Amino acid sequence: MTDTVATRQVVCTKWGAKFPADEVNRLYRMVRHAVTGPLRFVCSTDHADGIDPAVEVVPLVDVPVVGDRDNRGWKKLGLFGASEQLGGLAGPTLYLDLDVVIVDSLDPLFELPGAFRVIKDYKPFRYRHGFTGNTSTFRFNAGAHTDLLDELAAMGPAVLKRYRNEQEFISDYMRRRGLLDYWPKPWCASFKHDCVKPLPMGAFQAPQKPEGAKLIVFHGTPKPEEALIGGIGNKWYRVIKAAPWLKPYMDVGLP
Repeated sequence: MTDTVATRQVVCTKWGAKFPADEVNRLYRMVRHAVTGPLRFVCSTDHADGIDPAVEVVPLVDVPVVGDRDNRGWKKLGLFGASEQLGGLAGPTLYLDLDVVIVDSLDPLFELPGAFRVIKDYKPFRYRHGFTGNTSTFRFNAGAHTDLLDELAAMGPAVLKRYRNEQEFISDYMRRRGLLDYWPKPWCASFKHDCVKPLPMGAFQAPQKPEGAKLIVFHGTPKPEEALIGGIGNKWYRVIKAAPWLKPYMDVGLP
């Protein structure tokens, strides 16, 4: 008798023109390479042109919040809609930002117990509450938290005064229900905080892959393509050396 591996469910979002379809396709290839057994990969988007046919496409779920700069990450909250709005997604589901780079097996992210797992934010002092997570990578039970959108709608525009961004809102929602938990710290490494050495060493030493990392998170600048060649980081004085070791991970699955 052979053990059967449950289908792994992964979802991403793409809205507007910020990210091209190629980044969805790249993420799919990386995930397919990093996940054992059956995979269901879903993209919630308003621009499906050019997305690999192996990726299931579902429309973005409307999010009842008025934000700035095209609502930024708030549209991510549409993932907490009803299962039928997400192509029938239900149960444990891993969300990934399009600009993460996967560098090891993702199987442990599905196997770790817990109803909700998120990255402990790299700089929690930026937030009102130290429990805030970075939602570049989180696992949730799809279809189980539709009241999150009800709560968001009830708050209206006031949500923008109470919460700095959607990360604060999601984290607080899960905390109040006793569900908030974090990934082991090494698993979801920040490129600019964990791979790049602090100044002045960072100007002379190339970024390195941290031990124990499953994926590298690119929040702010640089983005993965920029990190390959190096240059200036998010501050004019922060010079980042090239990290060509990222390319094989980004190109995995290409002909």
